[in-house]
Amino acid sequence: MPRSQNRTARGQNPAAREQILTAAREEFAEAGYNGGRIDSIARRSGLNKQLVYYYFGSKDDLYRAALEAIYSEIRLKERELDLRTLPPEEAITRLIDFSLNYLAQHNEFIRMLADENAMGAPHMQNAETMLATNSPLISMIGATLRDGEAQGIFRKGVDPLELYISIAGMTFFYFANGKTMSAIFGRNLADPAVIESYRSHIVTMVLKGLRA
Repeated sequence: MPRSQNRTARGQNPAAREQILTAAREEFAEAGYNGGRIDSIARRSGLNKQLVYYYFGSKDDLYRAALEAIYSEIRLKERELDLRTLPPEEAITRLIDFSLNYLAQHNEFIRMLADENAMGAPHMQNAETMLATNSPLISMIGATLRDGEAQGIFRKGVDPLELYISIAGMTFFYFANGKTMSAIFGRNLADPAVIESYRSHIVTMVLKGLRA
């Protein structure tokens, strides 16, 4: 178990820990892991540096905890979509809509994930917390695909993880590279009307690709 989890279990002030995590997410999103500073995180949180080390032990542990926090947040919101109560095509559409809307509003998730990938994902290797938050979503998508197969709507043999990666790729890339693509192609990809057009494009592509 990471040291930060041990400290949480016996910590006296969960609110202080949450303040530090929020500040860390802001700092690492702006400066990256290498540029992020504990002194700056302490200032952002309004707490002293000693408390940061008390709750998280090290910069490494704090960065890992911040990654786990953003992953837990997005996975919780995905589970709240309750895809299993929807018809298969509507469920997939809702998942696409959620991904687009979440990424449009949470630039810190995009920046921290891009930074972690650039480093080779050292903080996510063998991260049991993040694995646990991912697994239910893939199972939910798999069940939706099986429902679609049984109803003759979806083709057989679609891998739920591959489908998730495809949706994540189309949505994440759009926002992670939106500024450069806007400059290159002369279209403001942050414009709500342009995002809505792209949303319709993705929904059409994914659903047609799934149909029997």
